[in-house]
Amino acid sequence: MIGIGLIGGSLLRATAKAGRTIWGATQSEEEAETARADGYDIASSTEEALKRAAAREAIVVLAVPLTAVEAVIRQVAVIAPGCLLTDVVSVKQPVAELVERIAPEAGYVGGHPMAGTTRSGWPAGDAELFTGAAWVACIDHGTDLTHWRQVAELALDIGAEVVPVTAAQHDAAVARISHLPHLFAAVLAGIGAEGGPLTLSLAAGSFTDGTRVAATRPELTRAMTEGNRAALLPAVDAALGMLGAARGALASTGSLGATLNNGHQGALAFAATKQDSRTKVRIDLAAEDAAEALLALGEQGGRVTAIADRVATGSVPISA
Repeated sequence: MIGIGLIGGSLLRATAKAGRTIWGATQSEEEAETARADGYDIASSTEEALKRAAAREAIVVLAVPLTAVEAVIRQVAVIAPGCLLTDVVSVKQPVAELVERIAPEAGYVGGHPMAGTTRSGWPAGDAELFTGAAWVACIDHGTDLTHWRQVAELALDIGAEVVPVTAAQHDAAVARISHLPHLFAAVLAGIGAEGGPLTLSLAAGSFTDGTRVAATRPELTRAMTEGNRAALLPAVDAALGMLGAARGALASTGSLGATLNNGHQGALAFAATKQDSRTKVRIDLAAEDAAEALLALGEQGGRVTAIADRVATGSVPISA
């Protein structure tokens, strides 16, 4: 585990709790000492952690901000080029491109747990953070399904449910449901603060809910939003189009009905995904079309919930 902040630290705890052998590394000596005091195996350096990984043919998990990924991949290429590599970074295409360019010998499966909080660092970690959470495990051209299965099994072991998608599909989706909300939260928080003391003193639930993620460390939010620039720009354009239409309607007819009704329907659609009946799906991972079947499951909102022998078991919404 390279990086033991909120996600890396939670994954290290959860993996150890699941009975797997796990060790970590961090650039922060203070966090390293705290984690060791908590009983976890933290190497003296990233180099040492990677040497141990190479000797044991371990899975290497990158849990560092996107801005630090390239430097770590360069170390992987030199020290542990034959290890299976995955990550928990919030964008997938830029990481995949770095691995292909710098460490092409490493087996790579992009990963991203859809879980987190606004807190950061080792103390924020929680072994239960991933329970029931969606865990993206990417399948792209050339992905080895043996490697994919190992990453999927790691996620399943800690209580997550696996969503197979391509890197491009992932980045487009999170631009809409993660990165755009972070950007909106920043805008809302800024507008609220500009209103002065009275405005902030009146702020209650809607402002709190809308601005929660603005409390995330700005450098972390910048890394994920700017790193997903290509997918985020169309989402921002769509949002600006809706805001422009709302502004025009409010100025001309005084009605925000279309905007609010559209948003209400969107909220109902999201809520319905939590209530949908689901049907079980079994996929033979040794079949020639296994990758296509897994991607079809992911595209329909499905999740893999177990893997046994050579069969992945999952479910998809019946409405899909």
